[in-house]
Amino acid sequence: MFIFFFLLLSLGFFVFSSSTTTTTTTTTTTTCHRDHQPPSYPFIGCLVSFYRNRHQLLNWYTDLLSQSPTQTIIVQRLGARRTIVTANPANVEYMLKSNFTNFPKGRPFTEILGDLLGCGIFNVDGELWSMQRKLASHEFSAKSLREFTVKTLQQEVDDRLIPMLEEAAESRRVLDFQDILRRFAFDVVCKVSLGTDPFCLDLSRPLPPLVKAFDAASEISAMRGMAPMFLVWKIKRLLNIGSEKKLKESVNLVHESVMEIIRNKKENNSVNGDEGGDLLSRLLSAGHGEQVARDMAISFIMAGRDTTSAAMTWLFWLLSQNEAVEREIVDEVKQVIDKNNIGRARALDFEALKEMNFLKACLCESMRLYPPVAWDSKHAAAYDVLPDGTPVRKGDRVTYMPYGMGRMETLWGKDRLEFKPDRWLDDVGEEWENRVLKPVSPYMFPVFQAGPRVCLGKEMAFIQMKHVVGSVLRRFEIKPVGGNQPVFVPLLTGHMIGGLKVLVRKRINE
Repeated sequence: MFIFFFLLLSLGFFVFSSSTTTTTTTTTTTTCHRDHQPPSYPFIGCLVSFYRNRHQLLNWYTDLLSQSPTQTIIVQRLGARRTIVTANPANVEYMLKSNFTNFPKGRPFTEILGDLLGCGIFNVDGELWSMQRKLASHEFSAKSLREFTVKTLQQEVDDRLIPMLEEAAESRRVLDFQDILRRFAFDVVCKVSLGTDPFCLDLSRPLPPLVKAFDAASEISAMRGMAPMFLVWKIKRLLNIGSEKKLKESVNLVHESVMEIIRNKKENNSVNGDEGGDLLSRLLSAGHGEQVARDMAISFIMAGRDTTSAAMTWLFWLLSQNEAVEREIVDEVKQVIDKNNIGRARALDFEALKEMNFLKACLCESMRLYPPVAWDSKHAAAYDVLPDGTPVRKGDRVTYMPYGMGRMETLWGKDRLEFKPDRWLDDVGEEWENRVLKPVSPYMFPVFQAGPRVCLGKEMAFIQMKHVVGSVLRRFEIKPVGGNQPVFVPLLTGHMIGGLKVLVRKRINE
């Protein structure tokens, strides 16, 4: 009874606080104390300012971090753990590498995603993580898996994506390019991870229930982590009501769908003796159990689908605002294709894609401004002190923020808010072959994490994004309709609110 009284009191407090203060999604409350922390009060901490800025947490945190001399702030509010938020590369390196063992994901984090990801690699610590990491590292280093992935990419691009864009160009039909890229990525990651084809890019078919359930489960899980008071979603889960009821239904559908794929694959493999080249087949052939294979496959679907599609969505929008940069990408693709092959087109194979340094610089610059994962949190296993002097208590949530780091003047200079791919290159001469990517610390640009947990699929992600962007831009111009500035929203991955509505035009060869 006390709990419900407490919740009603809290909700009444929220309504009162929001009715006495006018806020918008474009104006950030950045009033700070002298120590650059959010305005706080006895007992409730910074709950008022957190609630007022709940729809713009990224910009609120970024403003506070930019005002802090150490690019670190401490956030304390009723109903949540003490949280340290940092955009300081020294702190990030300390968390992710130097004192890695003291900063696991921790139970508070794994509890948020545990229903969906189970004991998958992205949601566990300790020995279970170490075992899965070794297993995944072995599979991702296999040349056969890389070749299978590139072949799958080529088929999906040539047989589905390009014909769809040609039809859209002929009919002048407006497409939601964010939706198209997400469908494309889901097809590819399901083929590579599960060995099954969901046909998401076939717009004549309804979206498979698995896709809808995966979207719903991902969104609701993300909202758990952004809730002003964690107690609210936990009570809803206990009572199986509202969003938590929908989450349970969606997770059950995802798990049942993947388990059905696993059992069908085991049966098919035992009958035909064909193990296939996908990741799931490799896990099963190595003798791993159904639940381990299920949780790992779901984790890889989440990692491989929304991250690459989000990065490409923002890059296509940025290129529409920077036509000279787009022209340079088109020129680089053409030169790589024609290299040692004058007079006939060269396929965008693995070796060709590796040569596209300017395109990679554009992808890095896009992810600096709009990282697919805007923030990531760990939980301190024991008392510690960060390199900038910030004390960390046992159990504290410690969050590093790629979104904020990409907007720190101390890291990227006064032009930090501008899209400038050349900042990633050592040589910006006219000859594309002379362009060399600068070495940039992964702790300054932690979009793929760093240290022992660095993303195993990093290079394959770049290959996929280069293949799609290069294949599209060599044939088409992507023109957004409407002149509104898109809004970045952080769920489990960063999305563009309302999608990216575009017209497709065939590129006129010069």
